[in-house]
Amino acid sequence: MSLKRFTVIIAALISAAVPVLSQTVRVRRTVSVDGVTRQEYFEVYEYDYVWEKPSFPGGDVKLLQFINAHRHYPEAAYKAGIQGRVVCSFVVNADGAISDVQVFKGVEPSLNREAQRIFRMMPPWKPGRLDGIPVPVRVIRAVPFRK
Repeated sequence: MSLKRFTVIIAALISAAVPVLSQTVRVRRTVSVDGVTRQEYFEVYEYDYVWEKPSFPGGDVKLLQFINAHRHYPEAAYKAGIQGRVVCSFVVNADGAISDVQVFKGVEPSLNREAQRIFRMMPPWKPGRLDGIPVPVRVIRAVPFRK
């Protein structure tokens, strides 16, 4: 038996013996109750570890159309020739609502704010599901800015 075949068999046996659990991540959220603001953490699933991925209504084509229709290139950044892709992470909650929009990889402050604005105004998504149950899922998407 070749070493490659042996390695594949051992990997299959190990993966069958060890249950695969969904990967989660802690997301920090600012909460205000009766004028008192505090930070709290909650668990959300990573995009790659849920059975059914969250999706924008109409799919990726409609998502790109939404971004293009609502993107307003900040004038100062446009005149200065600043361009790039602002990568944001956000949570698609179990009810499909978008929350906790954060810049994952920014370009310039005005472009970063514009990308966050676009994600915050999105309509509810079809939520991600794990074993048929809707769960909150962290999603990472980009907004391109090109002249």
